Amino acid sequence: QVQLVESGGGLVQAGDSLKLSCVVSGRTCNIQAVGWFRQAPGAEREFVASIWWQGGSIFYGDSVRGRFTISRDDAANTVYIQMNNLKPEDTAVYSCATGPMLSVIAGAYPHWGQGTQVTVSS
Repeated sequence: QVQLVESGGGLVQAGDSLKLSCVVSGRTCNIQAVGWFRQAPGAEREFVASIWWQGGSIFYGDSVRGRFTISRDDAANTVYIQMNNLKPEDTAVYSCATGPMLSVIAGAYPHWGQGTQVTVSS
């Protein structure tokens, strides 16, 4: 089994920055990709970014490209997402997930964390 724990969420103002962390533990040898998704109240889950666990391939959702940066720390088994120039529409619960392939589809990731709330005030 794989366990994921997110942290770093909070309440910020528009234009501020936040850095979210996703610590991965358990059977990490089976991890191929880590993705970040977000879900606002009443909305569908939205792809934010994904990274190949072994490094190299990175993808971003259209709404965050140029503002968010995904990265990983192999030694700490942690994937980060640095979020800059936050906007009120970025308000959502942010969750990380692991799966066998890079994908923008939430269903491709079988293992999920509990999520962390990000709220951006105008």
